[in-house]
Amino acid sequence: MTAEPFPLAEIAHGRSGDKGNHANIAVLAYTPAGFAWLKEHLTAEVVRRYFESLEPSRVVRYEAANLLGLNFVLYDVLAGGASRSLRTDTQGKTLALALLRMSLPRPENFAAMTRPQPEVVA
Repeated sequence: MTAEPFPLAEIAHGRSGDKGNHANIAVLAYTPAGFAWLKEHLTAEVVRRYFESLEPSRVVRYEAANLLGLNFVLYDVLAGGASRSLRTDTQGKTLALALLRMSLPRPENFAAMTRPQPEVVA
């Protein structure tokens, strides 16, 4: 890997929301190469450390290979959930955007992981 970091958003997109007091974050790779890289490097422990300030009691990762996706459940991070929490984001809707800003080391085959660009027809 080279030292130049990149944001996760360059190889994936995501969505998040609440499940009571827990948050659900889906990260979907743009390419199979990106998904392979994510499976190896975006572990539950990496996500737990990234959201350490929210004090998750645990983080569980699920794979959805048919969608090139990983789904993370962050337990006990919403301070009671939507109707009980005084946090700004009581439903965890911004957590996927926050995770996509994570800076990661750029791998050798980075170009194979980025979002395919549409052809411009002249």
